[in-house]
Amino acid sequence: MKLITTRQDLTDCVTGWHRNGDTIGVVPTMGSLHTGHLTLVKALDGKVTRRIVTVFVNPIQFNNADDFRLYPRGLEADAALLEKTGDVDVLYAPDASQMYAPGFATRVTVSGLDSMLCGADRPGHFDGVATVVTKLLLQTRADIAAFGEKDFQQLCLIRRMIQDLDLPVSVLPVPTVREADGLALSSRNKRLSPEQRQQAVALPTALKACITAMKQGGTVEAALGVCADALKQAGFVVHYLDLRSGSTLQPTQASDPTARLFVAASLGDIRLIDNMPLA
Repeated sequence: MKLITTRQDLTDCVTGWHRNGDTIGVVPTMGSLHTGHLTLVKALDGKVTRRIVTVFVNPIQFNNADDFRLYPRGLEADAALLEKTGDVDVLYAPDASQMYAPGFATRVTVSGLDSMLCGADRPGHFDGVATVVTKLLLQTRADIAAFGEKDFQQLCLIRRMIQDLDLPVSVLPVPTVREADGLALSSRNKRLSPEQRQQAVALPTALKACITAMKQGGTVEAALGVCADALKQAGFVVHYLDLRSGSTLQPTQASDPTARLFVAASLGDIRLIDNMPLA
């Protein structure tokens, strides 16, 4: 595996690959890698001949300076983890100067999808996501990009952006990877104290109970209310909890075959998200 930190070196590398007829898969990340990220890399097996993992903690998608400052980082550990898999050809880890040159003034906005759910209480977040992902797709010249379903709103937004901008890349969605107790893997989990980590399991537990209640004929409103109460009793501050279409992210009913339950909730200053399909 080769570590690349500049756009020019990346361009030279991928140009050579394309000249040789290689196909490229990319896994965009913000680092602090875990098994979920490795699953994204593995999902590219048999689909491409070259694989790139990007690590860049993107400053323009944070609307909270403390959240950006505290976001876990560890490039050496990330590199060692990827090297051990033997599945990655390039780790691309640019710094902010490589991504946002002086005078950078462009934002990519996916209207509508950027203002609901996580977008409602994180203004500008998805503009930052769309902008950096566009740049990474262009820089890596990837044929396939793998994204996890844990960040389902982000996945939907990126699909829309790629379609609207005619970017020549396919999106590969990968199911959420979970701990043994059901908590969705996330780099933010590393910030949880031992006590908070015990509390955190209430998140997937409450979602599963909510889905079961809906399937047994309970109303969506009643099931969501019980779920929200369970999360509050576990110590969470609930930012949103809603049933949405998995294709449009608009509010829907339990009879919708694409319906998914979406939640964002915080323990202290650590914000966790999750989602589960009803089907």
